[in-house]
Amino acid sequence: MNDGVAGLVTSALAGASTLAMAAPVSSSTSSGAFARPHQLVDIGGRKMNLYCSGQGATTVVFDAPSGEAGWNWFKVQPAVARRTRACVFDRAGLGFSDSAGRPNTAENVAQDLHKLLAGADVRPPYVLVGNSLGGANVQVYAYRYPTEVKGLVLVEPQHEDETSRLDKASRGNLKKVYAMVAQQNDYCLAAAVKGFRAGSEEWNNCIGNPAQSYGPALGAAVTAATTRAAYWRVNADEWHAIPDSDGQLRKLRRPFGDLPVIVLTRGVSPYAVPGKPQSALNKAMEDENAAIHKETAALSTRGKQRVVADAGHVIHADKPQAVVDAVLEVVGQVK
Repeated sequence: MNDGVAGLVTSALAGASTLAMAAPVSSSTSSGAFARPHQLVDIGGRKMNLYCSGQGATTVVFDAPSGEAGWNWFKVQPAVARRTRACVFDRAGLGFSDSAGRPNTAENVAQDLHKLLAGADVRPPYVLVGNSLGGANVQVYAYRYPTEVKGLVLVEPQHEDETSRLDKASRGNLKKVYAMVAQQNDYCLAAAVKGFRAGSEEWNNCIGNPAQSYGPALGAAVTAATTRAAYWRVNADEWHAIPDSDGQLRKLRRPFGDLPVIVLTRGVSPYAVPGKPQSALNKAMEDENAAIHKETAALSTRGKQRVVADAGHVIHADKPQAVVDAVLEVVGQVK
């Protein structure tokens, strides 16, 4: 196995859940507010959790990566809320939101979020922020409800052709990695159904130590959530539904016009082998990832792409200030 492929495999095993990718919480970050439900809004027979703070004419709404609740933004939301209203929400079946009994595809998430914001009387204009799968979700929302959305910040966003293009760049290895992630999700679901035992191999592989990344109070909430089989079912369903979300975004794809858009791209590959020089295979993948993001930014006449040095796929964990700065820049452009 060459170094490039080894890096892909290492990433798949270590990063099947973005919990494993989060940078350790700093002493200056208060995450406890995210450890409990806030506004549970009925959207038609089930409730979704919404947490908003701050004041301002423009509301920033954050959507998390695959398998993650709104608490994933705990390093960014409070800083944005000091300047304007900022909200995080839990997709169906994640965090403190009820399950919907169907996968969280991009279209389903956009519909849920629209009902949630209306039900909570959180009125537009919105600047939407999404990481990874959340980046696809907020783009679908912007296409479906264009009069409500006045800006986008896309943090390593999922693109409708990303899987095929990066798989080609990796010479067919990316889809193998994605299959391994799906197997990991199924493994963790089986362990959750059986019942996790603290300190066991299954616990270490699937849950780890969330307190290290999220702090004690939020870490306890994350641990409680991820020990439940219901969480792993939703997580697995989201992952398996990514091709559906890609197809939904592809069907809607068109230019953003003059909508303010900033696309943030990782400066550190999650697929590299630590301590070894970058392989040609890894460089090809990273170049293609950056090219995809450049194309996404170019869909707007006011689009920008920024590469964030020393940050991996979850940029808001590694370099939260870079995300805060991008969000506030877009908010400042809202008329």
